[in-house]
Amino acid sequence: MEILVNRRDWMRTTAGFVLAAAGSQLSAAEPKDIVISSGIEACGVAMELLKAGADTLDAVIAGVNLAELDPENASVGYGGLPNEDGVTELDASVMHGPTRRCGAVASIRNVRAPSKVAKLVMERTNHVMLAGEGAWRFAKAMGFPEESLETEKSRLAWLVWKESLRDPTGHSNWGEGLDAPPKAKSTAWLKERFPHVDEETLAWAREVAIHPPTGTINCLALNRKGEMSGVTTTSGLAWKIPGRVGDSPIIGAGLYVDQDVGAAGSTGRGEENIRIVGAHTIVENMRHGMTPQEACLDAVKRVARNFDNDRERLMKLGLNFYALRKDGAHGGSSLWGNPQHPPQFAVNDGGESRYEPCVYLLKQ
Repeated sequence: MEILVNRRDWMRTTAGFVLAAAGSQLSAAEPKDIVISSGIEACGVAMELLKAGADTLDAVIAGVNLAELDPENASVGYGGLPNEDGVTELDASVMHGPTRRCGAVASIRNVRAPSKVAKLVMERTNHVMLAGEGAWRFAKAMGFPEESLETEKSRLAWLVWKESLRDPTGHSNWGEGLDAPPKAKSTAWLKERFPHVDEETLAWAREVAIHPPTGTINCLALNRKGEMSGVTTTSGLAWKIPGRVGDSPIIGAGLYVDQDVGAAGSTGRGEENIRIVGAHTIVENMRHGMTPQEACLDAVKRVARNFDNDRERLMKLGLNFYALRKDGAHGGSSLWGNPQHPPQFAVNDGGESRYEPCVYLLKQ
């Protein structure tokens, strides 16, 4: 008997076999305790909790709490660089694989560990995200104390940034005045403004004023039961417009977890990640057979495409992706990198935390 199959049916059937094969490979793999993160300290803390039998979400949140409560970390939590008004606003999201639930807070003030508030949004409300004043009022109702997020160092950086402002004519209301002789924007000039601040701190403040950092911390975990969870937390872009929200609290952009496939997260320029729904895109790529590294690289390629692959324009932004598959396979990607100093992400699979290289799209 002759069997005729048209091209559309053949492609549909072939695609089904590919997806089924990928799914069977994942199902056959033995899950294990593993944590990946953009911060190496988070990996160690989360792994110790996994070994002790803690829930995967509790483990990753405890991991990022280190960064959130560290006043020296200028991009996350307490000590994070403020918005253009000098006020620090934080974003965070969490996803719990076993229950397929999630929670997030955006532009929240007065709370040093927004990841904990995001978890309570997931557990104690019928919502996914709370923002601004409402997020703070919820946190207060849940027992969080009102705490300042600004440190002397972060406030100094903001003051230096204000001094650096210029309108098209070169005038700044934070300068000496139009009748003052011009001075170069150097550390020596800043020393006159801030005589009690050491040279190293002034140099740092000037650097972050000129080149605002976009740091964030993402942490993903898998345990031996095959359960997964993730968290992303940040203080967002320094000197941002008040109320600006990046990708970190956006489910599907800064974080996504699918218990059946894997998890992904991001750090860097949030606006560009939102445009490609990066974390969800990566998880779907893995669902359709890509390795974690291939899935992450595809995400940065989508970002580059949005800029017509124009290197000059792309040089103005940085973006990193991280992925953990449900069998423990993992990978990371970066928009930029070089062989001498490749971008990295942290991994702990039961021993010492270590760095592994990210694949990168463009060579610096």
